[in-house]
Amino acid sequence: MTDSRLAPVLDRIDADLQDALDRLMTLLRIPSISTDPSYKADCAQAADWLAKDLASLGIDAATRPTPGHPMVVGHGGDGAAHLLFYGHYDVQPVDPLDLWKTPPFEPELQDTEHGKVIRGRGASDDKGQLMTFVEACRAWKAVHGSLPARVTFFLEGEEESGSPSLIPFMQEHAEELTADLALICDTGMVAPGVPSIASQLRGMLKDEFTITGPRIDLHSGHYGGPGLNPLKEIARIVASFHDETGRVAVEGFYEGVHEVPEELKRQWESCGFDEKTYLDSVGYSQPHGEEGYSTLEQQWARPTLEVNGLWGGYMGPGSKTVIPSKAHCKITCRLVGDMDPDKLREKIRAHVAERLSPDAKVTWDSDLEGSPAAVMNTARPEFEAARGALTDEWDREAVFVGMGGSIPIAGYFKSILGMDAMLIGFANDDDAIHSPNEKYNVESFHKGIRSWARVLAALSDKG
Repeated sequence: MTDSRLAPVLDRIDADLQDALDRLMTLLRIPSISTDPSYKADCAQAADWLAKDLASLGIDAATRPTPGHPMVVGHGGDGAAHLLFYGHYDVQPVDPLDLWKTPPFEPELQDTEHGKVIRGRGASDDKGQLMTFVEACRAWKAVHGSLPARVTFFLEGEEESGSPSLIPFMQEHAEELTADLALICDTGMVAPGVPSIASQLRGMLKDEFTITGPRIDLHSGHYGGPGLNPLKEIARIVASFHDETGRVAVEGFYEGVHEVPEELKRQWESCGFDEKTYLDSVGYSQPHGEEGYSTLEQQWARPTLEVNGLWGGYMGPGSKTVIPSKAHCKITCRLVGDMDPDKLREKIRAHVAERLSPDAKVTWDSDLEGSPAAVMNTARPEFEAARGALTDEWDREAVFVGMGGSIPIAGYFKSILGMDAMLIGFANDDDAIHSPNEKYNVESFHKGIRSWARVLAALSDKG
């Protein structure tokens, strides 16, 4: 794709920015909270709005029913390259509402010390990000009458509520959804102004267990001493999950974990990440993870076992002198490399079982949930082409980064559709996604649109 063909598209994006912001504001006003059944009609409205907006670009788009909220699927453009674009139109609940400084579904443009921002639920996660791609396509269509590549749009309405309809829908419509490469916008930049392509994502394992001692709560005067206390028992077991260096002490936990290649580690070291700001922002003075690894390695490339909840006994006001019957614990693990969530679950459960005292019984949650890590195939020429396009737009070398979080759709594209995925987004760490006062920088929105226009041009050359 020549620069002469791209330049008028970028000019059109600049001229159309206010209209693009107005369209985003309209979408943000729809309270598409997927996890709350009372917002079912609003989710349907958001899906309908997107389908109609895509249709206005000449995309053959429609909502598709699922047992939950509808998918939006569309097809358009032509060319040798066939790309699938994924985003989600549903949003997180807004609680606690009293911490919002403006109504969450009455979006505003606001001036801040760091520039103009779009304030409202979904501004960053993921409506603002989603619309950066749509607006790039709009500009290509307006200037040249068509998109520079074949594009399949795949927009989900249940990402924030566990995506229960996603896998069955992908399996049923595999032939229609399969393309050369999947593009995912639900991500961000490693530092402000540093364009980033995620090269690896950590997987996730969730589990929960209860330790039961006596059949009922006991009077601590009658049984204190001879009685097994489940809270003491669970505290001892939880403490055994890690050694004094922060390394997980579950036997076989690190099976499938790989060290970061030196070349990639060097790129991470120069990516603009500010460790002090990262730690200071939440009140830390130093990292507390596995010794011998940098903060970025701990966040992006090392597995974890975290205790997310620990409770039991009397938790009301005042004191109640009981030995509780039960104690409870929720854990999650972030997975990397080739770690197998099912095998890891067995190892953790065995670790707990082997340490139980006599008269202590453990029961585990039966709602199993886990997904492996995803590693992107950055050897494909499309990745370097996209990196070059982002570098040109941001006037700063784009970098391949890791992500500490989990985006299961990237793995599903590979396991169900046999497709590699490329993750590009323009969110910042201070966007407060999932929190009150969510925002998205206008610069992220504007340059995000321009970036996608450049990436589309670059990837169309690789078809």
